Amino acid sequence: QVQLVESGGGLVQPGGSLRLSCTTSGFTFSTSHMCWVRQAPGEGLEWISGINPDGRMIAYRQFVHGRFTISRDDANGILYLEMNNLRPEDTAVYYCAKVKHYARASYSASEDPRGQGTQVTVSS
Repeated sequence: QVQLVESGGGLVQPGGSLRLSCTTSGFTFSTSHMCWVRQAPGEGLEWISGINPDGRMIAYRQFVHGRFTISRDDANGILYLEMNNLRPEDTAVYYCAKVKHYARASYSASEDPRGQGTQVTVSS
């Protein structure tokens, strides 16, 4: 049974930083494509970044490119999202998801398992 548990969210001022973690179990993390998605208030889920199993292939949505960094620790089954220069529009619940392919086009909100999410609020 796939289990994904996000942590690391919180309240941060604009320009601040947070590091999200996703602890996984129930599947072989090291051979899995993974991604981060988020859901802003009143909006649907949106894919923001993905990483392939060996970590060499990474993709970002343009609006987080250069500010967010996705990475993985295969030894411990943990996915990370380092977020810098946060903006109020980054306020959302952030989820990690196990996906069929790391690219944005493959993400399915209905089919790809995700965790319970962690709240990120960017406000002064």
